[in-house]
Amino acid sequence: MRFGLTILPEHTWSVAEPRWREAEELGFDHAWTFDHVTWGGLPDSPWFAAVPTLAAAAAVTGRIGLGTFVTSPNNHHPVQLMREVLALDDISGGRFLLGIGSGGDLDARIMGEDLPLKARVDRFHEFTDLLDRLLRDDHVTVDGRFYSARDVRTLPGPVRGAEGGNRVPLIVAANGPRTVRLAVDRADGWMTYGGTADTDDAWWSLVGDLSSRVDGALDAAGRAPETLARYLNLDTAPTFSLTSAAAFEDAVGRAEALGFTDVITHWPRDDDPYRGARDVLEQVAADVLPRLR
Repeated sequence: MRFGLTILPEHTWSVAEPRWREAEELGFDHAWTFDHVTWGGLPDSPWFAAVPTLAAAAAVTGRIGLGTFVTSPNNHHPVQLMREVLALDDISGGRFLLGIGSGGDLDARIMGEDLPLKARVDRFHEFTDLLDRLLRDDHVTVDGRFYSARDVRTLPGPVRGAEGGNRVPLIVAANGPRTVRLAVDRADGWMTYGGTADTDDAWWSLVGDLSSRVDGALDAAGRAPETLARYLNLDTAPTFSLTSAAAFEDAVGRAEALGFTDVITHWPRDDDPYRGARDVLEQVAADVLPRLR
């Protein structure tokens, strides 16, 4: 099991920088930040962009993976995103994790878009296909419904080279059947928030159903389950995973039983969402993470 910690981009860098350092010092395997224009959970909060935040985080850390949680077509074009991804992967020394998803309603409205759900999923498939090509190939030309590219040069190409695979790891956030199939067909990892539920047991039931859906898609595609990493956002459950060390350990056990390879929690805040205490985070890092690895 690998462990991730999300740091919301709501603070100036003088406040945020120590948290990124501490995420690594506490022993987490990867650290993430939200990639939104405005996040619906804190619509009136100060907010900073994900790409420069992760570039700065890469400069003050040396081991921990760094990822977007998640990047979407709402505020990115695949061609420009390819350039940002290559830069982040280079700056971080190959530690960047590219989490992508179809995007939320608030960002879409802010950007002046009004696509129905089917069209948004169609756009995400096209976005993912083009981005995957741009991160693998050079001289890319595409004429699509939502995106076009004209002989796009992608030099220096994949930064990682032969040892790290032929592109940055692509992690697709997916709940619906079509997008789950996309994750199985294109991605190195699948990510889910589970869904919305009134009780923890109901939420874990949703997560279990989604995990079974991924199992079925892997089987249909003839892909070995161990080739797809599985990331679970623990904190859309009714109980915040860092309510206590015991709550975190219980959540990790449930996730592992459902086949997840990675779990992600959030830096505790003074207020909702993710209201919690710093001492619980420290206890989890000191006592729970070493035992559960």
